[in-house]
Amino acid sequence: MDDRNRYMLKGKLARRGYDWWWHSLVAIHAKTGQKQPFFIEYYVINPALGGDKVIAGQLPENKAKGTKPSYAMLKAGRWGTPDGQPATQIHNLYPITAFKADFTKMKVSIGTHTANETHLKGSVKLSQEEAAAHPEYMSDAGEMSWDLKAEKVLPYSVGFGTSPFFININAFQMYWHAAGMYTRYSGTITFNGELYNVEPETSCGYQDKNWGGDYTSPWVWLNCNNFTSRSTGKNLAKTALDCGGAQPVVFGVSLPRRMLIAFYHEGELFEFNFSKIWTNPHQVFDCPITKEYVGWNLTAWNNKGKIEIHFKCPRETMLNVNYENPDGNKRHNALWNGGYASGTVTLWRKVRGEYVKVDDFDGDLGGCEYGEYDQ
Repeated sequence: MDDRNRYMLKGKLARRGYDWWWHSLVAIHAKTGQKQPFFIEYYVINPALGGDKVIAGQLPENKAKGTKPSYAMLKAGRWGTPDGQPATQIHNLYPITAFKADFTKMKVSIGTHTANETHLKGSVKLSQEEAAAHPEYMSDAGEMSWDLKAEKVLPYSVGFGTSPFFININAFQMYWHAAGMYTRYSGTITFNGELYNVEPETSCGYQDKNWGGDYTSPWVWLNCNNFTSRSTGKNLAKTALDCGGAQPVVFGVSLPRRMLIAFYHEGELFEFNFSKIWTNPHQVFDCPITKEYVGWNLTAWNNKGKIEIHFKCPRETMLNVNYENPDGNKRHNALWNGGYASGTVTLWRKVRGEYVKVDDFDGDLGGCEYGEYDQ
């Protein structure tokens, strides 16, 4: 297993940095059979500054003093349902003394809640009264528990940008690694008293991690693990899309907007990585936000192939995901995050200097994100 999924906060990043392990998947309501996307995240910020008490950066007295946040957090919830149930993100904050993680592999615990490469178990709970009394938690009310096994089928590493050299010198402001670009989950989730079953074949699962000293703006992510071939009509078991990036910052210098795009076609990886200049990469993208939807339109090509992506997610199912940065500033206040992205991918392979179409793919139940800092 790739050790890029390990805990990363050492030295300077332990004093001004964050690390998190994100999981998203689709579960099936035990009674109605309705599919429902959920997300779970194990998170820590500025661990070297903390102790046996939670230090919330959005607490007014901490903001007034310029006190930096320090805590571990369990974030979990669901996206809004097509029948009108609202999207929900639930945060439970813990002191740093309740957090443990391994510097050699993915093994993290927050209180009694745990996650590793093959199993995650935990719960979150916050009442309406608690959520109202503690806006510094940046949380909705609700409760959710999970007990899940994970089988990581397709990974994606961005390459030398997350090599030990670039990690050790903290070259990038924000790092990304998708150890489980396609993950098969199984088990159960209980959300607000309702039981959901998670089955490997329909879980459309995903696991990645981000870490660094700050977030990116704009912030772009799109993943889909539920594709059908338009030429055959068949659902494809090992076809998956993952896109991430937007505004890389290297040694404090902002680079032009760039995306990392990975597409597995039945287990074969087609990669469109701006940092691999020997592939002669090119790309264009835009992410429109309308009253009805958030969109992702990307085209990329290199000396091995070409990809065109058009996805949308209904805004009424999305949430504005909440994070504060290691300095205690909440600069992302319209970071749209969803679990019902759907659209098309067209893939070409370059053969003797010509682009030859592989297929068109229709996908849905994808995870997605787009947002920019407040102006």
